[in-house]
This record gives sequence, C-alpha cells and structure tokens, in this order.
Amino acid sequence: MRICGFFQTTQKFWAIAFATTLFANVFGCNEISAKRDLGNYEYVFSLGREGVGKGEFKYVEDMAISASGNLYVTDALNSNVQVFSPSGEYLATVCGRNADQGGLQKPEGIAIAPDGSIFVADYLTGKIHKYSSDHKLQLSFSEFGTEEGQNAESEFMQICKNGLLYMAEAGNNRADVFDQSGVFQFSFGEAGSLPGQFLRPEAAKCDSTGRVFVADLGNHRVQVFDSKGKYLRMMGSKGTAPGQFLKPAGLAFDASDNLYVSELAGARVQKFNPAGEVIAIWGEEGSGPGQFGNLHGILVGPDGSVYVADTANHRVQVFRMASARR
Repeated sequence: MRICGFFQTTQKFWAIAFATTLFANVFGCNEISAKRDLGNYEYVFSLGREGVGKGEFKYVEDMAISASGNLYVTDALNSNVQVFSPSGEYLATVCGRNADQGGLQKPEGIAIAPDGSIFVADYLTGKIHKYSSDHKLQLSFSEFGTEEGQNAESEFMQICKNGLLYMAEAGNNRADVFDQSGVFQFSFGEAGSLPGQFLRPEAAKCDSTGRVFVADLGNHRVQVFDSKGKYLRMMGSKGTAPGQFLKPAGLAFDASDNLYVSELAGARVQKFNPAGEVIAIWGEEGSGPGQFGNLHGILVGPDGSVYVADTANHRVQVFRMASARR
C-alpha cells in the first residue's frame, strides 16, 4: 500500500489522497485505486463553546439545516436543540426539557423534512418527537425497548428520497424506518460483524438515489443498503490509512453525492466520491482550528460548507473548499 499524507497549517488544511489505496469490500470490489485528486479544505469559523447558556454546548451530537439555511444542533447533555444563522449567530434554543417541548432528556438524532417539520430522537427515552417549522410539538412516537417499533439508544437519522425516516439504533444494533406520521415500517440489521450486521451503528443517511449508508461504528466500516434494507456492499476496515476508519460516526452527502465520514476515534474527516474513492482527508487530534476531539455528526450545507460536530471541544467547526471561498 502506498499512500501520500496531508499537510496542514493553522487555517488551511490540504488533504491529499493519491496513488494506490487498497481496501477490501469497497462497493463490492476487493480493491479500488483512489484518484489523484486534491481535497483543499479551509477552516472558516467555529460556533459554540463549553457551557449551558445561549450558543454554548456540553455535548454536540448531530445537525440539520432548514430550508431557510438555519443550522439546528442537538446537545445531548444540555438536553436541547439550538438554532444558528448561516453565519453562526445564535438564534434560539428550542425543543428542550419542558413537557410541552417533548420533555427531551438526551437528544441526538435530528432530521428536517421538506415541509419544514423537525424530527428529534431522544437516546434515553426512545421517543421521536416531531415539531412544526415554528417549533411546536406535533407528535411523539416510538418508545424505549427491543420490540419492532421501539428503539434503544437512538442515533443519527435522515428523511430520505422516499419520504421515510431512517434512524440508526445503537442499543439494538439495527436501523429503524418510520413514516412521517410516526408509523413504524420495518427495521434491518442485527448484532454482529458479518455483512448486514452492526455493532452500535451511529448514523443512517441516504444519497440522492435512495441508497442508505449506515456508519457501523463498532465494526469500523460503512455499510450500504437499498431503500428496503437489503444489504448491497460495505466500505472500509479498521485502520488509519485512507479509506479505513476508526469508529465512523457521522455521515453526510453533498449535492454531487460525495460521501463525508467523521471518525469518532480517528479525529479526521474523509471524503469519498460516488465510486468510493478517497478524494480528501483533513483533521487531527487537538483543540485548534481544524483539530478535533470525539467527532460525531457531520453535515454539508447547500453552498458546500461542511459542518463538523467537534464534541470534545464543545463546538461546531465549519470548512469550505478553498476554491469556493469568496
């Protein structure tokens, strides 16, 4: 295996992955040659700091963006969801501990539907709460448990092309699927390390074709399924080389169906093109700009900006390709 690494400065992070990268079972192939391509990502700004007040975090989990471009961030330990403008200005704290807001205890997964409805999954109670675009509680469904339609330790989720809500469920080692009225549809996966099995899956996110990608955190890989939960292929294995993972946690897609993966234990972000080739890597352990600790969710905005939940540093960091900067 021959791999070129990446060079960083304080506010400019050049991520270069080229030459021949060999890794098993990527999109059904035994090996894939990574394109010689530059992933030139720059740090733009951070939002948040440690605390319990407005614009402060204790344990950032996942994020979603509304049609208006506002960023919604779940904070598991502050038990709330905070809203920020596209420029990072704090706007509001919503969906908190109050009973009329659903009584959130440990919100983790969040998804926003095309009509503006907001879905928030509570890791501790098993409840999934649906809010209107003006943050009024509309519906609560599911509950903590092991039966179908219940969940244990719900994680990151997304409303996919078919209108269904796909959610990773770490406690039961599966992914659950609901419609937007809260009606359970089906689940897929079970505990294990074979294809189609999971060990504490962290995220279930979809590309534009409707394929479902699951961050199989404990098995250090990403698995791919069709919209009905049929296993298709996997990518990655345990390691630090390009295309390998150390506890993949967050998943996100951009408008070109490039996949972004944040690594909880790897302190980096990897970007893959639709063919499964690594085209960018950035990040390292630390607390400075472009450095990470205990990464969780990741999100790509409409303008291509990449939002990373830098959990140990109580912040969200924002990056952009250098050529995209104005």
